[in-house]
Amino acid sequence: MEDERITGLFFERNEEALNESRIKYGAYCRKIACNILENDEDAEEILSDTLLKAWNAIPPARPERLGAYLGRIARNLALNRWESRRARGRGWDETARITDELEVCLPSGVTVENESDERTLRSLINSFLETLPKETRIVFVRRYWYMQRVKEISRACGITESKTKMLLLRTRNSLKDFLDREDFKV
Repeated sequence: MEDERITGLFFERNEEALNESRIKYGAYCRKIACNILENDEDAEEILSDTLLKAWNAIPPARPERLGAYLGRIARNLALNRWESRRARGRGWDETARITDELEVCLPSGVTVENESDERTLRSLINSFLETLPKETRIVFVRRYWYMQRVKEISRACGITESKTKMLLLRTRNSLKDFLDREDFKV
């Protein structure tokens, strides 16, 4: 079913919207959550929570790209759960490693506490990503948006793990320089 029709079902408050969303985007949302949480049961719960959150948000929200909208909800919910568990001393090593890698790029002490700073940072990162070669952009997004392991990225992109790691390192350094040049401070 087309996204426009599924969104229409949400607006009609027809529960079939949930079923169709699960069919079309369930595996995608579960994969995002599983990359972060490294647990299939938690990923399934995140999918259910994602659909509930979408149900409560649509309407009034009318996402242009339903898949991206659901993926973002799933990612945010999974990160919140990961952070909660990490705070209780039950963190996941790979997700912690990924977030630590990215901290090097951001100005010291970045904690995006207001919407304006968050929008600015998002816009700057999107501008930065547009300057990257396609392969580098794909590797970067797979690592820091989808939280994929280096081995998984290497396999999907047909490059060695060594090249993947080097691309990520150079891209993080370039992002840091870009943000410094743009004088982004929080």
